[in-house]
Amino acid sequence: MSDNASWGGPPGQPPSNQPAGEPGPGGPGFGSPLPRYPSPGAGQPPPGHGQPPPGYGQQPPGHGQPPPGYGQPPPGYGQPYGAPGYGQRAAQPAAPAPGGVPLRPLAVGDILSGAFTLIRHNPAATLGLAAIVQTVYGICGAFISWEELNAAHQFRTSLPPQATPAQASHALSQFFSSFGPYLLLNIGLLFVFQAVLTGMLTGAIGRGLLGSRITIGKAWRIARVPAVIRVSLLVTLILIGLWVPVGALVVLFTVAHINVAAVLFGVVGGIAALVATVWIWIRLTLAVPATVLENIGPVAALRRSWQLVQGSWWRMFGITLLAGIVVSFIAFILQLPFTIIGTVVGGSGGLTSMFGANAATAAPSMASVIIGAIGGIVAATCARPLSAGVTVLLYTDMRIRKEGLDLALQQASQRQALTGAEFSSLWRPGQAAPGQPPGAGPGPGPGAAPRPGEGWPPGQGWPPGQGPGGTGYGAATPPGW
Repeated sequence: MSDNASWGGPPGQPPSNQPAGEPGPGGPGFGSPLPRYPSPGAGQPPPGHGQPPPGYGQQPPGHGQPPPGYGQPPPGYGQPYGAPGYGQRAAQPAAPAPGGVPLRPLAVGDILSGAFTLIRHNPAATLGLAAIVQTVYGICGAFISWEELNAAHQFRTSLPPQATPAQASHALSQFFSSFGPYLLLNIGLLFVFQAVLTGMLTGAIGRGLLGSRITIGKAWRIARVPAVIRVSLLVTLILIGLWVPVGALVVLFTVAHINVAAVLFGVVGGIAALVATVWIWIRLTLAVPATVLENIGPVAALRRSWQLVQGSWWRMFGITLLAGIVVSFIAFILQLPFTIIGTVVGGSGGLTSMFGANAATAAPSMASVIIGAIGGIVAATCARPLSAGVTVLLYTDMRIRKEGLDLALQQASQRQALTGAEFSSLWRPGQAAPGQPPGAGPGPGPGAAPRPGEGWPPGQGWPPGQGPGGTGYGAATPPGW
């Protein structure tokens, strides 16, 4: 053991027996301080060394989330190649309605409301026209009605309460000799005036479908009154001819004193004649519109109406019956106040003559006749345009459904004014509409343009407006179909 006083001295100092600056025994480094354990904290990295910076290893906001719409198919993906909505009936745009009535196949409500709309859009050529014609007829009819009432009054007063057969026969012969001519005259005037009014209203309403407003003079020029009278007369004779055999056989059985056969045939034959009358009348309902609008003759108009109603008889019958009920109700409501007033002021005692013992023999009153005529004018002025409007719209609807007339009407409605020849050619089947090439008009004739998506021949590409991009006629079929 050494007594070196420097043992345990301060570290880094040499022993006292060794000069400073000389190495100790054992070579360099001998006598250097012994290795020590590192003090606490020695050898540790500085604060924060080896730690990731703030946010290191964390995903930025939104990282890993798909962008909006990611994974969703683009609009229209997965649909068959072609126009949007291919294979489904795309929503059709609203049909144009230049006159207030849509130019497309019409439902029952469209027809009934369309008649009111056409009257409201052109009241001068509908209500005004009906008022003029019905006023003239009402004045003529009032004088005729006065004579008819006088003839009936004379018959009631000249017939004794207990008349013999000879007296009754004499009274009846006088009655028919005086009453018959006025009755026939009244029927003739009614037939002519109604034919005139129907023809003029048909032309005015036909123009109104295209949004045109015409004057009363122009309505008269396009009414074709003589042709309308002839076709109306033909229809009347056809319907009367159905009852002639029934009446003749009933009279024959009665004269032969075969009363059972007369009654039986009268009932059965009457029912059959009634059914045939209604059926044929519906088939010929569209003859007057065809005469005026297509500018054809009476026989051709009857044939045309027969063809148009083919396959749609029940629909025509239902709409005509419903329109008749509506028109009759309106006319009844309008005429009822005048009828009541005329009954109150008429006769020879007003209300007393209505319920008294002299009611049957009361003389007619001119005041009651005039009031009744005014009521008839008011009722017919409102009812006749409605009836004509329903008939024209039925005719148009049948043409649209069977011949695609709506396409020609839509094109013609874009023109400001049509001449008479252009208007007539518009309604003729197979004729080119104004602004169309020949053969492109409505109707089943050659060159008639098919309705979009209907009647397009197979193997001719896409229908008009249905190809890729929605345009073009007969666009090429997409590959793979």
